[in-house]
Amino acid sequence: MVINYGGIVAIVVFYLMILFVGIWAAKKKPDGDDDADDVMLAGRSIGIFVGIFTMTATWVGGGYINGTAEAVYSTGLVWCQAPFGYALSLIIGGVLFANKMRSQGYVTMLDPLQDKFGERMGGLLFLPALCGEVFWSAAILGALGATLSVILNMDNELAVILSACIAVAYTLFGGLYAVAYTDVVQLLCIFVGLVNTKKLHEYT
Repeated sequence: MVINYGGIVAIVVFYLMILFVGIWAAKKKPDGDDDADDVMLAGRSIGIFVGIFTMTATWVGGGYINGTAEAVYSTGLVWCQAPFGYALSLIIGGVLFANKMRSQGYVTMLDPLQDKFGERMGGLLFLPALCGEVFWSAAILGALGATLSVILNMDNELAVILSACIAVAYTLFGGLYAVAYTDVVQLLCIFVGLVNTKKLHEYT
């Protein structure tokens, strides 16, 4: 088995960087503030720059990049629905829901629907939302496992478990503060990786 030492160094540096940024961001969380707004919404005060980066990184992850590339390659751009669907949903959500949800102090998209239609409807709508989050998390971790297995000849299951443990560790200590700041680092890494891939493709 050929060991890619450069890939190992790059992955170790990336994981350490993400972990350290997550721990640093956790220290920005005010002491004693453990309510829903602080843990899940970073006190609604992360700022526009970090907010844009973490929103973008939430949507544009490994599953999105790999899935979009595969869909365009196999069926063509017309049948690749994710970029257009995501863009539409962000525009509609921003125009119709964002200001009202912030002013009312809602935490999730289900809160206004539950207020309007009752707790039973809120419970019913929770099921597709839960499935979507579980499948989306699986897609991201699966894409990461595939990437690590290609670079390091690493077992997929081990790569997924390692990645999940690191994400859980910094989220446990810092809540959305940690997630938001590590998203900035991850998005920058995605951008650099895509640019280098394009240059490598043009060179070869």
